[in-house]
Amino acid sequence: MTPPYDIAVIGSGPGGYVAALQAAQMGAKVALIEKDLVGGTCLNRGCIPAKSFLAAAELMHGIRHRSRAIGVSAGEPSVDWPAALAHKNGVLEEQRKGLRFLFDKRGIDLISGEASFEAPGRLVVRDARGGPNAVHAERIIIASGSRPSRMPGWPENERVVTSDEALDWTALPASLLIVGGGVIGCEFACMMAEFGVRVTVVEMLPRLLPLMDEDLGQELLRVFKKRGIDCHPATEVEDLVTGGDEARATLSGGRTVEAEKVLVATGRRPNTERLALDKVGVRVAKGWIEVNDRMETNVPNHYAIGDVNGRMQLAHSASAMGRVAAENALGRDRAFVAPSPACVYTFPEIGAVGLSEEEARTRDLPIAVGVFPFAASGKARAYGDASGFVKIVRRRGTDEILGVHAIGHSATEFIAAAGVLVHTRATARDVAEMVFAHPTMSEAVRDAAEASLFECLHLPPPRKVRVRV
Repeated sequence: MTPPYDIAVIGSGPGGYVAALQAAQMGAKVALIEKDLVGGTCLNRGCIPAKSFLAAAELMHGIRHRSRAIGVSAGEPSVDWPAALAHKNGVLEEQRKGLRFLFDKRGIDLISGEASFEAPGRLVVRDARGGPNAVHAERIIIASGSRPSRMPGWPENERVVTSDEALDWTALPASLLIVGGGVIGCEFACMMAEFGVRVTVVEMLPRLLPLMDEDLGQELLRVFKKRGIDCHPATEVEDLVTGGDEARATLSGGRTVEAEKVLVATGRRPNTERLALDKVGVRVAKGWIEVNDRMETNVPNHYAIGDVNGRMQLAHSASAMGRVAAENALGRDRAFVAPSPACVYTFPEIGAVGLSEEEARTRDLPIAVGVFPFAASGKARAYGDASGFVKIVRRRGTDEILGVHAIGHSATEFIAAAGVLVHTRATARDVAEMVFAHPTMSEAVRDAAEASLFECLHLPPPRKVRVRV
């Protein structure tokens, strides 16, 4: 048996490694258990590799479109896929080295293997050789993450893949059918279309990005159509067969789509089946571990953070949960209550925080909505990228900002500042009276706040007022 630890963390993704670093910084003896590569899904099969490819695609888009708009001549760009793949892999390895360096400097014991529970506070870790090793800790933080869902009954071969496999393609397909128009599906559609892949997106719900504000999905659909991406919202794939060098999908309504590859992007499943949670009595709902705002499970001294608790499947949310869990495990009192921004790394980028207009209306809140288009932004026009808008949802009566939603150049960069506004319950009047630097993309947040107050000087007087009394 290894020496007892103050805290053992299962999983080294953005939730787990932050929890381990936080606990070690507070003086705890920490074991960090990882069955695969350090960094979890975000670093190895999600956020970072996808952004590496999206950076290349956005640069190509800029050369093709923005450069001409601002007077720069350039030849037709092309992607060197092996070089892009090598760049991606190099980035990942450097990031993994950085994490291992931090673990070493903080005195964290990194244990390779797959963990499962034997009893409360007791884990069995099986390494690559299958040998069981016991790990005992006074407190345990579960950060085992999630994996892509697959469609029951569909073929599972080289033609029908998830994002895990697609990020390691050694060659680009000529055509791609993406099933699912959420964040992952839209990012892949944007990326692959720029690389010259013929892309079709099928989304069962009525719009792209169905979990975000409706106006964001509608604007992205307009952009995608302009780029020749074939989108089918409110459509289901009724049948899928593979054979030869293609897959053939039958859509609701009878249309068929043929593609070299099919990307299934319909959600994720928790990695809980192999943890033996029943041995300690941790409560789950459909596989997701139930927690309170302190990230505590129903079993004392056992916490669950990140994707595995199903509350918010975002890397930065997992990191925030990791800090909360570690601090609570070591005697502090913290809750995970701050709003988490959601980002989509298409181009134009999308950032959102707080309530959408639909959520506010569902709660029957009295609201007013202000929208400022980037077509009226000097910075956006100067940079040759004036698509999109900033939208603010304001509560009438108190003027509290309930939500901020943006689609446009650099939207993911300034949405964090909008999160501060929502978290501190700032009012639209507060924002309208702030001094924003000019010219910037972020000053559109002030203009949208003014628009929600029907006072935006940079827009014509509103003919229609979007309010709910």
